[in-house]
Amino acid sequence: MQKKSIKNLSKFAVPFKSKGRFFKEKKTDLRNDFQRDRDRIIHSTAFRRLKHKTQVFVNTTGDHFRTRITHSLEVSQIARTLSKYFNLNEDLSETISLAHDLGHTPFGHAGEEALNICMRNYGGFDHNIQTLRIITILENRYYNFKGLNLSVETLDGLIKHNGPVKDLEKINIILGKNFFKKKINFSLNTSLEAQIASISDDIAYNSHDLEDGLKSNLFTLSQLMNIPVLNTIITTNLKKIKKHSIDLVIRQIIREIINKMVTDVITTTSKNISFYKIKNLNDVYKSKNQIVTFSDKMIKFDKQIKKFLKQKMYFHKKVHSNTDYGRKVITKLFARIKRNPRQYINIKKYGNSNIERIICDYIAGMTDRYAINLYNQTK
Repeated sequence: MQKKSIKNLSKFAVPFKSKGRFFKEKKTDLRNDFQRDRDRIIHSTAFRRLKHKTQVFVNTTGDHFRTRITHSLEVSQIARTLSKYFNLNEDLSETISLAHDLGHTPFGHAGEEALNICMRNYGGFDHNIQTLRIITILENRYYNFKGLNLSVETLDGLIKHNGPVKDLEKINIILGKNFFKKKINFSLNTSLEAQIASISDDIAYNSHDLEDGLKSNLFTLSQLMNIPVLNTIITTNLKKIKKHSIDLVIRQIIREIINKMVTDVITTTSKNISFYKIKNLNDVYKSKNQIVTFSDKMIKFDKQIKKFLKQKMYFHKKVHSNTDYGRKVITKLFARIKRNPRQYINIKKYGNSNIERIICDYIAGMTDRYAINLYNQTK
């Protein structure tokens, strides 16, 4: 089965056989290297905790709003669709998609901002770098090494989730200098599989945040009518409102938005592959340009959606009051735990990190409700 798949991969796909891992392990005939990576992510403690971590709405707000885990699953589904179309390594795209949010704090971006302020004199906090700490240090499931010992290609895709890394200062401070032992070339472009995971992240949170915002009545369909691309989709589907419920109409609109964005990525990326003369994987890595992109029209649409969601959803007083509470919880917990860390944390579990980084790791790993409960217990 795997031999047939290997023949079907395109010349610019990452092969199913990895370049290697930091620690040598026995191979298995049951799964390729990236299927093993994916399974390690899914079985990790950090992944399970994502089910109780805020996407936009604090996890205690309602059962039907998205959390970090549902978002990650939706990203991976979109990424597999795109990877399959281009005959790429679907398992690698899926793995990066599932892992990309592991480092998020409770209470979403508000929690990250609060923790970064708490850590401003100790190297700061960054959820992307925290993801790397989790998969290389904090997850402890094996006798012979710390972390999940993921493949070099998976690590590369997670490190460069936002493209090649030009400034290593934060990575060096938070992880340590030469942490990756020169196995990662930070200046090279990343694989198409990783680029697909990144753009799938945009597609998923734009479309699904719109759905959650509409269902929570933070804004209405009529307020979206001024956004090009959306106006046509909404106008067409509103004609169905007499025969179908508003919930069903919203679901159909969201499906069409995702389809529109995915189709645009396929068309634009195909043009980019030709324009940049991408013939093989080496060409992908050496390219100075992102290859997996939206068209200019869709980039404009993407920016307008983000601007709309920022104004109408992320800064809405209903959401803001909860996220402000989240900031308060994290700030107070950091101060309280710092006064007596051993009362709360098994310090030995966190290795040789300084005490502030250990407290940061501990709080970043909390779910929303765990953080709230601990805060209430320690008042």
